Amino acid sequence: MSRPGFGGGDLPAVFPDWSPYQDLESAARAYLRDPDVALEALGGVLRGASVLGFTLERFVNEVNGVWQEVVVCDGSRLILWHGEDVPPGEGPAGSMTSSLRVVPVSTVTELGCRRRLTRTDDGAVRVDSIDVYLLLSSLDEAPSSEEAAGAPRHDALRFGKTLDDGGAGQIARLEEFARLVASVTGRPVL
Repeated sequence: MSRPGFGGGDLPAVFPDWSPYQDLESAARAYLRDPDVALEALGGVLRGASVLGFTLERFVNEVNGVWQEVVVCDGSRLILWHGEDVPPGEGPAGSMTSSLRVVPVSTVTELGCRRRLTRTDDGAVRVDSIDVYLLLSSLDEAPSSEEAAGAPRHDALRFGKTLDDGGAGQIARLEEFARLVASVTGRPVL
């Protein structure tokens, strides 16, 4: 099964699982379409710092093509890389954006982790989805005049995995990442 890709090529509808890989490079090479671009951008910021944990995301957008994300925690920073195909007509065929954001862990003011649990026929409880948010002290862009006027909104980072989108391994790895970030901010996650 495949979905139409950017530039006329087909992309797999189900991406390889990165969760078995404990090191960033192996996980990125297994999962991302453009691992060299991501690893070069991240390496320029990490400059030898230890990667304590990471999470990855990738999906196909019917308008823009492939959207990819890597989030790394080195204990004091969250380093986010995004790669996204440029929509047709906004650049030459095959163009993509590569962006980097560095967020000090000290700016995380709140971390939330919601797991959806289901009970199997034999009574065992399993996690079938996880949603994680990190509320930051920085402000989000000002709301448009059409939105509710008033107080500015704090910036937030959001991550999610389900059994259908990532599987049990990626759910567990995202929960592990959330606990890592919670531990370096000194706040419990669950």
